[in-house]
Amino acid sequence: MANNISIGQALNALAPDCNFGVGDEDINQISWTVGNPLPQPSNEDILAKQAELQVVYDAKQYQRDREYKYP
Repeated sequence: MANNISIGQALNALAPDCNFGVGDEDINQISWTVGNPLPQPSNEDILAKQAELQVVYDAKQYQRDREYKYP
C-alpha cells in the first residue's frame, strides 16, 4: 500500500510546536528552525513514527471507503 503519511506529519507528531521544512519529501532535506523547543528527531525516529501513523491510516481505510454513503 502507498505511503500516505508525510515526513512532515511524522515530525509534527514527534515534535509538536516546532517549525521545520522538508524538501521534496526527502528525510535528508529537513531544515530544522533554530530556537525550536525540541531538538530534531533522528531519521530512525521519524521513519518509525511515519510507519506507525501509516498503520493507523491503513486501518481506517474501510471508514474512508464508506464515508460517502454515511456522511
